[in-house]
This record gives sequence, C-alpha cells and structure tokens, in this order.
Amino acid sequence: MSAVSVHVLRGIIVIALLGSLVVQWGLIPLAWWQSRPDAVSTALAVIAILGVLALQVIGVCILRLLGLVRRGRVFSPRAFRYVDVITASLGAGAVLVLAIAVVGAIANRTTPGDEVAPGLVGLICGISLVIAGVALVVHVQRQLLAQATRTLARAEHLQSELDEVI
Repeated sequence: MSAVSVHVLRGIIVIALLGSLVVQWGLIPLAWWQSRPDAVSTALAVIAILGVLALQVIGVCILRLLGLVRRGRVFSPRAFRYVDVITASLGAGAVLVLAIAVVGAIANRTTPGDEVAPGLVGLICGISLVIAGVALVVHVQRQLLAQATRTLARAEHLQSELDEVI
C-alpha cells in the first residue's frame, strides 16, 4: 500500500469520525427531542447512538491498522486485536440493525395502523444479515492474516537457519 493512499485513507477516516461525533451528539438527540419522545423514538435514538459508536470503533481500529501498515508491522500479533474488535463491532452493528426491525415490528403491534411498513421490517432484517455476512468476511480475512503471519515467521526462521549455515 502506497504512502499516499494510507494518508488519504487516514484523512477520510478522521473526517468521518469528526462527522460521526456531530451526528452522535448533535443530530440524533436533536431529532429525538423534536419528535414525540415516546418509547419507540427513544429506543431508535439509543440504537442510532450505539450504531454510530460501533462505526467509530471500526474507524479507530482501521486507523491503528493503517499505522501498522505504515511501519511495516501489519503481520504481527498486534493486528489481530484490531481485527477482532472490528469483527465484534460489525456483529454488534448487525444486532443493532436487527433491533431497529424489532422496534418497528413492536411499533406496528402497539399503535393503530402501520407505523413501519411490514416490507420495510423485512428489508431491515435483510440488511442486518448482510452486515453479519461482512463480519464473517472480516473473520475469514483475520484467519488469512494469521496464516500469513505464521508463514512470515516460518520464512524468517528458515532465513536465520540458512544464514547460520552460510
């Protein structure tokens, strides 16, 4: 990965993190306050704040991984911690999106008429499944990282043995 692409990606993530703070502590509470503060809107506001937090955790972990890339240490045990946190945050995000569908289904049962279209509840469940699939892809990539780390360690060991023989 080139230095320019690492710097550009870091800049994009920092801007996204700053924007997420505005959304998390400004826009979501403002939207909640301006709506009718009932159980449904409160639950959705809490879910939204936690969802943004999960995205922030992912952003910070990616920044840390980019730091390892820049120093040439991405194939180290430290990288596993960040990938594990990213996977857990994606899993939490999938659960939070599913919680939105549950809140929508509950709202449909407790209020007259359909607050949320039933098809939309199903669509949100599908989005949750896709996010869970992304978490699984990241987990598979972690396994590939572990394999590459073992291969690199083995190659370094063989190189040191070869250097001793020569």
